[in-house]
Amino acid sequence: MPLPKTEPGITGQELQKLAAKAHEASDLLKAMAHQTRLLILCILANEEKTVSQIEELLGVQQAMVSQQLARLRMEGLVNTRRAGRLIYYSIGNANITIFMDLLFGMFEAPDVG
Repeated sequence: MPLPKTEPGITGQELQKLAAKAHEASDLLKAMAHQTRLLILCILANEEKTVSQIEELLGVQQAMVSQQLARLRMEGLVNTRRAGRLIYYSIGNANITIFMDLLFGMFEAPDVG
């Protein structure tokens, strides 16, 4: 398959690398593109929590929390740690916290002065 024609200054190989990174970014955004998943990530940004703790904070049913945690776990966005019968969840990648800080910073009210 021939390489696509590109603008001057970018090679086909560079475009292919960029496309691969765009695919990774798209997958990450899809995984985060749910209000409950974003809230869970915010809750876990400061410290690990159990499903019950997350459920209590969000005020939603355990099944919903578990479903969203399963998706986040599948995408590698959260880690688990077992302590007896309890499973603790934590952020799986420090870059997620940085990204969320930037994301939510975009929605802060501007200073009026």
